Amino acid sequence: MHKTKSLKINSELLTLMNVGSATYQDLQLLEIKSINDLANACPDELYIRLQKITGHPHDPCVWDIFAAAINEARTGKKERWWKWTETRKQRQLKGTFCT
Repeated sequence: MHKTKSLKINSELLTLMNVGSATYQDLQLLEIKSINDLANACPDELYIRLQKITGHPHDPCVWDIFAAAINEARTGKKERWWKWTETRKQRQLKGTFCT
């Protein structure tokens, strides 16, 4: 069981390396409830949708965290979120996004 803002929650999402309380709350806003939901997600779509839901811009590192968590959900490979920063920057330069 993990604590998030005084709430005790039991979620498989919190077993992922890069999912802490803030990312967990973001995933809840995005209606991502399981590792399987996350494995089928796109970091571009999650990042854009989160900004629409909250009504304000988010740090680009949030995309990196989403990408790392999605990769772990798909492959089981645990990698620090900052490994994805260069991937994000290259994708932005090329204008490539997942759909």
